[in-house]
Amino acid sequence: MKPKHANEVQMQPISQLVLASSSPRRKELVASLGLSLPVYILPSDADESVPEDWTPGHIVEQLSLRKARATAAILSERQEESSSIVVGADTIVVVDGDVLGKPKDRNDAFGMLKRLQGRSHEVYTGVACLPTGNGQAVVKHRMTKVYMKPLGDERILKYIATGESDDKAGAYGIQGYGAANVDRIEGCYFNVVGLPISLLSDMLLEFGIDVFES
Repeated sequence: MKPKHANEVQMQPISQLVLASSSPRRKELVASLGLSLPVYILPSDADESVPEDWTPGHIVEQLSLRKARATAAILSERQEESSSIVVGADTIVVVDGDVLGKPKDRNDAFGMLKRLQGRSHEVYTGVACLPTGNGQAVVKHRMTKVYMKPLGDERILKYIATGESDDKAGAYGIQGYGAANVDRIEGCYFNVVGLPISLLSDMLLEFGIDVFES
């Protein structure tokens, strides 16, 4: 199934939005749009392995689409897919061309933060909007450049002890304690949180969903 461009998407009435994620951060960001549509949370266990030669943008786009398709398949099995639009998202951190996902453990988190501190890195988030009615997906991504302060081992260990790094790409969250470790960003803040809501709102509009008419 090949994702189609915006002008190829066929408009159809959408009765609910299904978020293919268990992330509390993404739930909050979708809620912040104040959509009149009901929002259903249904994460999937989609495979997140990717070939080594994929670019960061391609990785997040394909993984977000993979998550959306997996959730759409669950809806189909439950016979609940009618008139839904499934939103999948995936976020990675990239430094020196290397992709950093979620840390395996706190030692891994320490290594990631040690590498990120005192310099810049890129955060990519892919978003896929998949209507269950015709299966034609729109998939896009955003990149934000993040500059992290010099931290030092003691500060890194204190941050890791908060537990915030455990389930975050790159071992930090900009919306929590991690904000104190970030010097500045270039680009969309919400992209670093895990869901670029400006991009999502534009993508939803392609399916006739206007956040200003919610």
